[in-house]
Amino acid sequence: MSDRNWEIPENELALEIKNLSKNYDDDNKNIALDNISLNIKAGSIFGLLGPNGAGKSTLINIVSGTVFKSSGKVSVWGIDIDRERKQSKLAVGIVPQELNIDAFFTPYELLNLHSGMFNVPKLARKTEELLKLMDLSDKANAYSRKLSGGMRRRLLVAKAMVHSPPILILDEPTAGVDVELRQKLWNHFKELNKLGVTIILTTHYLEEAENLCDHIAIINHGKIVANEAKGTLLKKLNEKIIYIKVKKDINKKTEQDLKKIGTLKINSNELQINFKPNQISMKNIIKILYESNLDIIDLSTKDASLEDVFINITSHK
Repeated sequence: MSDRNWEIPENELALEIKNLSKNYDDDNKNIALDNISLNIKAGSIFGLLGPNGAGKSTLINIVSGTVFKSSGKVSVWGIDIDRERKQSKLAVGIVPQELNIDAFFTPYELLNLHSGMFNVPKLARKTEELLKLMDLSDKANAYSRKLSGGMRRRLLVAKAMVHSPPILILDEPTAGVDVELRQKLWNHFKELNKLGVTIILTTHYLEEAENLCDHIAIINHGKIVANEAKGTLLKKLNEKIIYIKVKKDINKKTEQDLKKIGTLKINSNELQINFKPNQISMKNIIKILYESNLDIIDLSTKDASLEDVFINITSHK
């Protein structure tokens, strides 16, 4: 989907940020970004996570050219945003949280209008291609006000891609949609990425980042507190969970035995034990469970999720 003129930069970075800061007050009391550095590889799906007020929106707005930074260097697709601000803006498409679509235009008209705003020549416009890519061909001539919420979301993605930017920023792209629709949108994002588009995703849905992203940074209080490949980030927590369902409540001695495995949570006849594999072997866990004489109905294990990592990191920063 990216235009042929957008050659991958020599350093293969879609976004390069060095010592970036943003202060909204001259007295440095309102620091949104605090000397952060971040590299995002071309062709990746990169997750930017963080609680509300962490600095995600400020970072996105600086990259897209709507907010001026206080200090530091930002290069978008190899273009310095200070030296070539207009060109750097063209390298980015933004899909905002808000469904800001003119209700009295059809999708076809809206994409053509937006293409014109980016000075895309009529013969070079990709209106039909984008509508097909976003499964909106059959709604091309329907008024936008009659589109469902999911269709409007897809139309926003198409709108952000009319000038064929190599980078697409998705700001909470599935906020407020149901699970089924969310997964359909994920498939569209994956298809765009296969076509060569670098995707930067901010989301509060940790399952979304876990499903889509291959690299994740976590920002908190204006600082990058984690920046890892997704698999590495998950392994960092070094935690697994055992779920056990028993026929009857456990006694105090059994409770003390199970605490040798890890942190125990009891909810009636359902037990949860969080343990660290580098501190106790599965062999010893099985031995403790066997010797405890638990009357087990069901047992399962689960690896730590991205949500576990996120809570662990942000609660200590």
